[in-house]
Amino acid sequence: MEGREGLQGVLFDLDGVLYNAGRVIPGAAETVAWAREQGIAHLFVTNTTSRPRSALVEKLASFGIEADASHIHTPAVAAAAWLRSQQPGEIALFVREAARADFAGLPLSPDGAEQGASYVVIGDLGESWDFRTLNRAFRLLHHNPNAVLIALGMTRYWQAADGISLDVAPFVAALEHATGRHAVVLGKPANAFFLAAAERLGLPPGEVVMVGDDARADVAGAQAAGLRGVLVKTGKFRPADLAGEARPDGTIDSIAELPLWWSDRQ
Repeated sequence: MEGREGLQGVLFDLDGVLYNAGRVIPGAAETVAWAREQGIAHLFVTNTTSRPRSALVEKLASFGIEADASHIHTPAVAAAAWLRSQQPGEIALFVREAARADFAGLPLSPDGAEQGASYVVIGDLGESWDFRTLNRAFRLLHHNPNAVLIALGMTRYWQAADGISLDVAPFVAALEHATGRHAVVLGKPANAFFLAAAERLGLPPGEVVMVGDDARADVAGAQAAGLRGVLVKTGKFRPADLAGEARPDGTIDSIAELPLWWSDRQ
């Protein structure tokens, strides 16, 4: 499926593509600068819900990558916009404290509440997940059969500084199984997340390529929404990914090779 004909925009994943934990991936800043200099429309997209966009802007800046909040597309931002379009109701947030800023102005359930929520939002709590916390989310859903379960992405795992770590999807799957209802997914790999990103770029999906390290959530997810997908061999990438169901439109050793991949297919 190699090819880039007609491409006009790029979605850059963050963790595993531009940086790994606290270390920039060589060539990342130069590649983003190349996209800017070439006038290629681009956004930074991530399923990260552990920090607000302002913190991501600061992190990118520390690596010499220029961005502002309007260039960052996250599940929290997508979820907050979606919630504002729905019927009013209390919202129970299961996200880290720093990420709550993206939900400012919305009616939030009291901390520790076990009933009364119309929406239960599941994000990345990392090591803060324990039985009591997961069970509280279950009780909120159980007490209101009409409560909506919202997943801030369905990434299965990610490459943390100390090794592979569980992400949001396993906890969402547990709640889906326990309640018998399906989550509304507002993050990768949901079609709506990628389509919203393409719309923000002002481009048709077929003219946008997603560059990520997750063959399923990044590449296959983008392709299912009509975008193209390029897989980088950094971050969580494993050689076995190349034998899976996902068939990338391009595979590169790292983000540093994206300009060459792009120019070779003009």
